Amino acid sequence: MKPIQMVDLIGQYQKIKPEVDAAMASVVDSAYFIGGPDVKAFEKELATYLNAGEVIACANGTDALQIALMALDLKPGDEVITTAFTFVATVEVVGLLGITPVFADVDPDTFLIDPEDVKRKITPRTKAIVPVHLFGQSADMEAIMALADEHGIHVVEDNAQAIGSDITWKDGSTRKAGTIGHIGTTSFFPSKNLGCFGDGGALFTNDAELAKRIRRVCNHGSEVRYYHDVLGVNSRLDSLQAAVLRVKLRHLNDYATARNKAAAYYDDAFKELPGLHIPARAAHSSHVFHQYTLRVLDGTRDGLKKHLEERHIPAMIYYPVPLHLQQAYRSERTPEGALPVTEMLTQEVLSLPMSTELDDEQLAHIVNAVRDFFNQPNN
Repeated sequence: MKPIQMVDLIGQYQKIKPEVDAAMASVVDSAYFIGGPDVKAFEKELATYLNAGEVIACANGTDALQIALMALDLKPGDEVITTAFTFVATVEVVGLLGITPVFADVDPDTFLIDPEDVKRKITPRTKAIVPVHLFGQSADMEAIMALADEHGIHVVEDNAQAIGSDITWKDGSTRKAGTIGHIGTTSFFPSKNLGCFGDGGALFTNDAELAKRIRRVCNHGSEVRYYHDVLGVNSRLDSLQAAVLRVKLRHLNDYATARNKAAAYYDDAFKELPGLHIPARAAHSSHVFHQYTLRVLDGTRDGLKKHLEERHIPAMIYYPVPLHLQQAYRSERTPEGALPVTEMLTQEVLSLPMSTELDDEQLAHIVNAVRDFFNQPNN
């Protein structure tokens, strides 16, 4: 059996090696290392895939979030509602801009931000909501957009983990995650469902004026070289990464199919196993399984993690400490106990290997190891 990894990037690369090598060689031969044809083509191809008005590539997913808030002209004293059950980047950029993060709790089954708690947290200072499309499926964007429209506030979708996921509206229409709010953002970190060979990110919008502002912020606040109209940053996707992403984008739907196949294998094995909750599927969203995340009950999560690692099976805790309890983001407004579901989940969640390259032998080994743990006399 091949060694099991959380994400098998080497195996994935080997399957598309000729395409990727040719694409990268073409960039080297052209010497268009910054900007150039591949970046422009990737932006257009991703916009077509997402059915988005415009895609603006940037250096990484954290930059994408910061640029989105800058393009919306948010100021110190403004409030942004988001989730504490996410990677730190979502809130880090809020703090860097001097904006106040306000945390809403999440759904205990899907782990997604709870629109009802978002509603409770809106104040006259609320200027934006940043829902996180977590682990591969989308937050309830129909409910969130209704709140945003009612209160006249912006929505920035953090879509680093669910690119390709479809959101179904109550009228039966569908749209891609990341294309519904005023701005969507994503990351192309190598382990993402659409990942490059380094860092990369992008923003999406259907608003032509916002797209213009985003491009200006990305380029030192400039539209015309050496003339700087607003405060900006230097954030761009390099051409080698764009070339890799163009190849991988052509395989993205197949990658989602492979991930769902692995998730179905896990589901079938664990659905009747006491002590585990398999990942719930949101009624409004398809799932592309960036992570396969279990809830491990009765205080046995850490024991299961150790048990798996002893059998050379990696398992990860996303996330062990919620953001409102991190030293950098503690405040009297959100003390310990203020987000009970979020705090419960950090004690229970465990993510199993999830990859486009998992085979039946590896999956069987993982499943048997989990089952063995729960069949032990002390569990």
